[in-house]
Amino acid sequence: MMQISKDKFQLVGSQLENAEKISKPSLSFWKDVSIRFRKNKLAMFGLVLLFLLIVMAAFGPHMTEFDYRTNDLANKNQPPSSEHWFGTDDLGRDMFARTWYGARISIFIGVAAALIDLFIGVIWGGVAGYKGGRTDEFMMRFADILYGVPYLLLVILLMVVLGQSLWTMILAMTITGWINMSRIVRGQVLMLKSQEYVLAAKTLGANTSRIMGRHLIPNAMGPILVTMTLTIPAAIFTEAFLSYLGLGLTPPLASWGTMASDGLPALRYYPWRLFFPATFICLTIFAFNVIGDGLRDALDPRLRK
Repeated sequence: MMQISKDKFQLVGSQLENAEKISKPSLSFWKDVSIRFRKNKLAMFGLVLLFLLIVMAAFGPHMTEFDYRTNDLANKNQPPSSEHWFGTDDLGRDMFARTWYGARISIFIGVAAALIDLFIGVIWGGVAGYKGGRTDEFMMRFADILYGVPYLLLVILLMVVLGQSLWTMILAMTITGWINMSRIVRGQVLMLKSQEYVLAAKTLGANTSRIMGRHLIPNAMGPILVTMTLTIPAAIFTEAFLSYLGLGLTPPLASWGTMASDGLPALRYYPWRLFFPATFICLTIFAFNVIGDGLRDALDPRLRK
């Protein structure tokens, strides 16, 4: 039988010297999250929209010569024009200046409430989930009791006792607002504390604060970030709702909620007074929601390729 020599064959495909070559650089988890988030066009649109709203909130009141507090009864209820871009209200105040000053208040309330909820919820849920047993039972039953208190009744009591102010409203939102965050953090910690790296840290003598701060909380940041992102529009909407009920800020402070409340009775004759604050409330809530959805998809390990 005739022998066939090896030189009559040619290797097709990958070369032996490239067998161990890495085809593309490895990506860290957060780098992969960033790439997938940027591929989400709706989330990127929401991010750009939110950036523009923040820029206008910072510089918008300075783009007009009128002050948001100055009354001008001679020009009250003027429609949008080249002089008053968003028109005026029933006291002749410029709606453009008031809209972007109100953006500062509304966005600040949303971000402040979300940060306080983050701080309290992460600590409360993290300790409850890590300790477990009676500590977990006591802490979560306390949260359930607090969550059962009617929210509107609590807000009214605080407004009566402490008076209507920006900080009273933030306090009213955060007394029970952190409970949802604590439940999510608790669930994540319960799932993560049985992992091998946590057992290794305990074996090496790491204390509770180090395990929580270096291992458990960083690995639970995905759900925490998504929850925080979705908490901000909820707080903005709550502020608008409370202002609509007359429990909002006191004049001359303005927010989108107070402007919408003032503009609703004039909707039939002066629709621009409600249109502008309501539109920007919707746009802001939309921007935060699509950013939160984009983060949720980007942080989902099942979608990682």
